[in-house]
Amino acid sequence: MPRHVAIIMDGNGRWAKQRDRPRTAGHREGVKSVRAVVEESVRRGVGTLTLFAFSSENWQRPRSEVNILMELFMSALRGEVRRLNENDVRLRIIGERGAFPEKLQRRIAEAEELTAKNGSLNLQVAANYGGRWDITAAARRLVADALSGALDPDAIDEEALASRLSFPDLPEPDFFIRTGGEQRLSNFVLWQSAYSELYFTDLLWPDFDAAAYGRALENYARRQRRFGRTGEQIEMQAPMSAYGRG
Repeated sequence: MPRHVAIIMDGNGRWAKQRDRPRTAGHREGVKSVRAVVEESVRRGVGTLTLFAFSSENWQRPRSEVNILMELFMSALRGEVRRLNENDVRLRIIGERGAFPEKLQRRIAEAEELTAKNGSLNLQVAANYGGRWDITAAARRLVADALSGALDPDAIDEEALASRLSFPDLPEPDFFIRTGGEQRLSNFVLWQSAYSELYFTDLLWPDFDAAAYGRALENYARRQRRFGRTGEQIEMQAPMSAYGRG
C-alpha cells in the first residue's frame, strides 16, 4: 500500500451535465465518493489521504457555484466529522483559510481539534490551495527566518524549504490519482509529488467508488519505484530484504 495517496476529484460538473442536472448536483454526489475512498483507505491501511476539494483558481467559477461549494463544505464538515472521529480519522484542512467566511473557519478549527488525536488515517482536504501558493508561502517563511537570524542563508536547501510547506510532518504522496479523464497536475502538491506515481482514469469523480479505488491501488502495487536507481538494483535489493535486518 502507498503511505500517502493524493487525489484530484475531477468530473463532478460533467457528471451532472450528462444527467441534465445542475453542476452542484455533481458536487453533492461526489461527497459519497469521498466517503467511500476514506473508508477504503482505512480498510486497506493507507496512512494519509489528501483530497483536492477547492483550488485557489476555483474562485473564478460562477458566484452561485462557489456559494454552493462553500455551503456543501459546511454541511460536509457538520455531517461527516462525527463519523470521521468515530473511525479514528484525523482531519486537516490545508490551504489559505483567510478567504473563507469566518463561520467556516471556525467549523474547520473545531473539526481539526475534535479529531486531532486520531491515528487510523490522516485525511487532508486541500481547500483554497495551490501548489505554487504552497511553495511561495514556504519561501516567504525562509526569508523571514533568514532576516530574523533564525536561519543562516547558506543553510537553505531542499530540506529547509520542504520543512515549511503545508504538511512537513507527513510523508510525500507515493500515489497521485486524477479522475475525470484529464492528465495534468493542475497546481496540486507540486513540490511534494516530485516522485509520485501518477494514475489517470476516465471515470468521473461521482463514479469513482471503492472498487475503482481498489483497482487503482492494485495498479500502484504492480509498479517498480526506482528513485533514480536502476531496475536491476531494485530487483537485487528485494531478495536480500527477505533475510531480514541485523
